[in-house]
Amino acid sequence: MSATDFIFMLTRNDRTIPDAREQLPAVLSAGVRHIGFKDIGLPLAALADLNREIQRAGAKSYLEVVSLDRESEIASVRAALTLGVDYLLGGTHVDDVLPLIEGSGVRYYPFPGRITGHPSILEGSMMEIVASARDLASREGVHGLDLLAYRADVDVADLIQAVCSAVAKPVIVAGSIDRAERIHAAVSGQAAGFTVGTAALDGRFPAATAGLTHQLLAIGAIKKQAERLIEG
Repeated sequence: MSATDFIFMLTRNDRTIPDAREQLPAVLSAGVRHIGFKDIGLPLAALADLNREIQRAGAKSYLEVVSLDRESEIASVRAALTLGVDYLLGGTHVDDVLPLIEGSGVRYYPFPGRITGHPSILEGSMMEIVASARDLASREGVHGLDLLAYRADVDVADLIQAVCSAVAKPVIVAGSIDRAERIHAAVSGQAAGFTVGTAALDGRFPAATAGLTHQLLAIGAIKKQAERLIEG
């Protein structure tokens, strides 16, 4: 089993935090090298500076789209291309997005299932979500999936395992990961990665010392423990 990537999102409640650029050194000092943000919360110029600094540090950058209507999503995708992010996460209008990103080099991970509201909710039965995941993963230009597992009204551990088993492309588990058991579920379900944002910023994980760096170190330790349990 390959390691599961921990992706830290500089976001709170599905919005990029105002001081994202100022928080970046604390993130990097924890050894985090997968760093993301949303397409709302800061102007494009500030996001461009943030993305540039993430990549300059040797980290991978992720922009997660939270727009639900077609026009807003297309605008977000164009912004991602302008910024030059490494990964484009989320969104639901796949047929409209694929022609826009063709040849760009960006790695595209849309949301499977029916997405509503803000913060985003994943609707539908497990069977419906898995069917959507299979359909999306079958498309050329879709590199993986962004699964809002903890925003769904189903058994989440089973959902993660079912989606990861159903598709041959990597699955990132995103949204509401705020405790160790949820990290363990992502790792044991063989997700390629998981995102944490608000919970780390709010100090929800057990750490001996306060501060964002120590929160991220604690999350990394939980991830390693989960990986060891799987390997053992």
